[in-house]
Amino acid sequence: MTTTGALGGRWRATITPWGGIEPWRDEPALQWHIAADDRWHSPEREPAVRQTREHGAPVTETRVRIPNGDAVQRIFSVPDHGGLTVIEIENESPLPIAVAFTHGRLLSARPGSTLIEGIELPADSVVFPVGHHSVLTVALAHDGRGAGVLPANLPTAAGVARGWIAMSDRASRLLLPDESTVDRVVAERCELALAGPTHPDDDAVSFLLGVGQLVRMGEKPEAWLPDVAAATERVARGATNDWVTPHAFIAADIVFRAAADRRASRDLDAIRRRVGAVSVPLPSEAPTDPARFLCWIESQVTTPSAAGADLLPAGFPPSWLGANFEVYGVPTGGAGTVSFAVRWHGDRPAVLWEQTGEVATLSSSVLAPDWSSAETKGETLWPAPRGVGGTLPLMDDGGSFS
Repeated sequence: MTTTGALGGRWRATITPWGGIEPWRDEPALQWHIAADDRWHSPEREPAVRQTREHGAPVTETRVRIPNGDAVQRIFSVPDHGGLTVIEIENESPLPIAVAFTHGRLLSARPGSTLIEGIELPADSVVFPVGHHSVLTVALAHDGRGAGVLPANLPTAAGVARGWIAMSDRASRLLLPDESTVDRVVAERCELALAGPTHPDDDAVSFLLGVGQLVRMGEKPEAWLPDVAAATERVARGATNDWVTPHAFIAADIVFRAAADRRASRDLDAIRRRVGAVSVPLPSEAPTDPARFLCWIESQVTTPSAAGADLLPAGFPPSWLGANFEVYGVPTGGAGTVSFAVRWHGDRPAVLWEQTGEVATLSSSVLAPDWSSAETKGETLWPAPRGVGGTLPLMDDGGSFS
């Protein structure tokens, strides 16, 4: 399931795996059906339905197989004209099709027809023709205005996706060998931005981690301060020897510093001294909670500690061996971040780093236990990872981090 909506507005909806739109408030769901050369195709009942997100952004593409091609639906939301959810239907077959929607509260270039044959649909359904290799565009208005004329010059799906990815990258940018993980990072951050963090009464740790991500993505921290302060106290009272507790405190620190709330920062320092240091290995499996997952994946590349920041504390996942990768803007604490790149020189990883904000002492307890640096920027050559010897190709693209 994917949440859609425009930041700054309150309207939200869920996009189902077959391309239906289910608004969160009391509005009818919108389903779509395709009249192809052979029959009506209802996506929720078709076996050959494939849905993807555009690199994790809340821009969905749903493909339904029809004779000699696909009917392709794209859904994305924009803030323009009071907020719109745009629906594009592209006919990738050589024959014309018709697309029916289960209610007529749509903005369109031309009015749809209510004369629908061969399928039973709600009384206010409408149908539009879609020529071969052409695109139909309609939209739902978030203010509930109903049917009307579709505005011209709306943003494109690709442009909307780029905007969401850029927002995610403000928190940190991870260019990892596993592209599916990178896409999930974007997806979870977009879901946080649209649906909000877990309620602090339900899970104070997840709440703090989620708000920390939102503030790092650019959301103003001031409105969150009372709940963050209360959640921090709640976490401190119930603190256990859990890998995620120190990260929840770092997230709170980021929020307090972003709001320039020095008193809250001092109170947090006292709480952290009272709770004491926690040193627990990261879990091997990815958490399902979005905020915990984001914390977990960032901790795979950099884990803050009392002594500084531990790079790649669990070592290299097998799929990363021999692959160049880069990370940008991962927190080393509440006031600093590190960016670094790994470039392979035969079996040995060269690491190029740069810190911003409060400078931490960098180390790598697993991959280079004899190395550490408190320099703002630099580069070093780590030993070959354990179990690797003469098996990796030379992957030297010049060694420039920037």
